[in-house]
Amino acid sequence: MTDNDLLSACEKSCQVLADAVSKKQILAGSLFVEQSGTRFVANYGMAQDVHASYLLGSITKPIAISALMTFFDEASFALDDPLVRYLPEFSLGAFPKVTIRHLLTHTSGLPDQVPSNGQLRSEHQPLESFVEACSVLSFRFPPGTNYEYSSMGILLASAIAEKISSVSIHQLVADRVLGPLGMKDSALGIGSIPEANRMPVQIEFAAPEAGGGAADASRWDWNSPYWRRLGAPWGGAHASASDVGTFLRAMMSDQDDFLRASTKRMMRSNQNPVRFESRGLGLDVDMRSSKVTCSANSFGHSGSTGTLAWAEPDTQRICVVLTTLPGRALEEESHPRHLASEWIAKASQPKP
Repeated sequence: MTDNDLLSACEKSCQVLADAVSKKQILAGSLFVEQSGTRFVANYGMAQDVHASYLLGSITKPIAISALMTFFDEASFALDDPLVRYLPEFSLGAFPKVTIRHLLTHTSGLPDQVPSNGQLRSEHQPLESFVEACSVLSFRFPPGTNYEYSSMGILLASAIAEKISSVSIHQLVADRVLGPLGMKDSALGIGSIPEANRMPVQIEFAAPEAGGGAADASRWDWNSPYWRRLGAPWGGAHASASDVGTFLRAMMSDQDDFLRASTKRMMRSNQNPVRFESRGLGLDVDMRSSKVTCSANSFGHSGSTGTLAWAEPDTQRICVVLTTLPGRALEEESHPRHLASEWIAKASQPKP
């Protein structure tokens, strides 16, 4: 993609976000695009500058798992270690057959959320209570035999990182990912991000498990002080578009830095059998599940809060679109995050 192609695609993406703000479809939107060192950043609506930080939703997952993987680089665990080796209280049912690899690739058989998710949140329970609730979960299928997206798998992987280090996952993310990468507008939870820089989520469009429709939801929904501070490793990080771009750039790099290059390559490569959905370690790979027009070598993640981020090593492209409109508010193909992303994705496809 030439610089002119990049600029044209970015202008069209910007128009998508500007129009969405003008129509009051979104309260805020931010765009970060990079290709081979050329960068483009734009912010709209309530996002006044590059420091605007959004609740990332599931883009949190690869950031949290990167903190865990720093211990892999230190040989503190192996991917095929059983979960029970680190969390011995998980001894019932099929838990002894669950490995760390299963947790990171959504093949553990665990459901996305615990049945008591709403209750735990309404009671303002800490993360430890969510971990405890996982210990009696029913499995959807025997570990390793199928694929089903599981936020609780990521929670348990984060709990393993805490057990290995005796440090909270929030501090591990800060010390081992955000700090080394210079992601100053990011935190698992709210960290030191000023309130004025924290973008709201249009909660009226939220899923029931996020508080949508509940009578007391304002106490525990995505905008509540409780949820913002909880820093759930499956969906509670805040970051600016530029910081997410920084993270993807580091993950795409073949240099040893906050993680070994070989570990990053493994994380962004498909680890699942061909009959399952393609997944790396904490990462979506090939981006088909997010309906992004990318190559098979692409990787990234989307978030139910209205966010989308991906990188494509083949073309050295990075695209981050953060909005305040939850993903379920619209069909994916008509959501502003998708429309803006597709201009960037398609602009550099080989011309016939």
